[in-house]
Amino acid sequence: MSDSLDLGAFPQDFAWGTATSAYQIEGAVKEDGRGPSIWDTFSHTPGKVDNGDTGDEACDHYHRWPEDIDLMKRLGTNAYRMSIAWPRIVPDGSGPVNARGLDFYDKVVDGLLEAGITPSVTLYHWDLPQALQDRGGWTVRETAEHLAAYTTAVAERLGDRVTQWATLNEPLCSGWIGHLEGRMAPGLTDLTAAVRASYHLLLGHGLATQALRAAAPGAQIGLVTNHSTVVPASDDPEDVAAAVRMDGHTNRWWLDPVYGRGFPTDMRELYGVELPERPGDLETIAAPLDWHGLNYYFPATVADDARGPVPFAREVRLPDVPRTGLDWQIDAAGIESLLLRLTNDYGVRKLYVTENGSAFPDTVGPDGAVDDPERTSYLEQHLAACARAVRQGAPLAGYYAWSLLDNFEWAYGYDKRFGLVHVDYATQKRTLKTSGHRYADIVAAHGRLHA
Repeated sequence: MSDSLDLGAFPQDFAWGTATSAYQIEGAVKEDGRGPSIWDTFSHTPGKVDNGDTGDEACDHYHRWPEDIDLMKRLGTNAYRMSIAWPRIVPDGSGPVNARGLDFYDKVVDGLLEAGITPSVTLYHWDLPQALQDRGGWTVRETAEHLAAYTTAVAERLGDRVTQWATLNEPLCSGWIGHLEGRMAPGLTDLTAAVRASYHLLLGHGLATQALRAAAPGAQIGLVTNHSTVVPASDDPEDVAAAVRMDGHTNRWWLDPVYGRGFPTDMRELYGVELPERPGDLETIAAPLDWHGLNYYFPATVADDARGPVPFAREVRLPDVPRTGLDWQIDAAGIESLLLRLTNDYGVRKLYVTENGSAFPDTVGPDGAVDDPERTSYLEQHLAACARAVRQGAPLAGYYAWSLLDNFEWAYGYDKRFGLVHVDYATQKRTLKTSGHRYADIVAAHGRLHA
């Protein structure tokens, strides 16, 4: 056990988990009444995903879920973060509910509970039904309302067994990367559309929270957001101002409204797009939450870029710093800083790290093993930083490693592997990597500590 990993900092009832999302692992995109999603459309559009990969088969979790629960048992984890595929439940986005879709998640939830693993269910992890996109997607208010109706259908079926719910995963990616940068579905590059989508995503979060409160009394409800620490590339006032803008774009825009501060005035002025506000919306968006989920991968060092796109700040690639296989800078101190910011600046009373992980080019050795020392080190460093945050008062209740399995990594396709478990996509054979064994050791050691 690494001397720097203070397992004593974590509470006895700490949630040790792994995370996945529906489109990334399930496959079976045309089975049992599932409708198409925006990611089906995007991945089948030439040039959008590396190598022309799609999520059509992914990890075939739709058929292999019992094997994947057995893998969780081998890891010794007691929690699993999963998402529901909206197009499986309401194939047209609105209207009739597909009972066969709910039946699948019924089986998975029961299987998890039988294994002693607590499911944490995310309702929206980016797979918007294509039928709703055809009617305007997140740029229109009706999509937020349809999210609430879909939420009610899921909660009425699963709410007797699922107690932990997240409304959205990473609305920043849906809003900015999907509508402003075009690198994710639906692939737009339109500032007005992006700002409107960001607003309706957060409104949908608030409406879904209300729906959960009504359909599943006692539910523990949270929101999952992704953040980066942001620092200026120099002491130049223009770089300092750029860092403030980037922080607003990456962090404050997604946190301030949820915690009752409204949308940041400086960013509203910067975007110059009128928000589609109606009376009562801000109160809906700021509905009280039981917990907050932090997804953290990398920091951002930024410089002024007056001629670039909003927010007129560009990320600077620092030399001689460790990086993942995606060229993302490794900085474990960032997760500590963000946990403390959520605690101290936003008053969050219960926190989870809902995603944290790293991609490296794994290979299967002659003996069939997958040795991934860089990912193992990344895991240890970030858990150590989480422990430091807890010692400083962060109310961290759990950690979900991204990801249980190698999977369809969005626009990167299948080449970029984040899993604690290696997947041979040709055969669907699963192999626990060295990092998975290490995580199992950490989980077991924490259990022994509190035995």
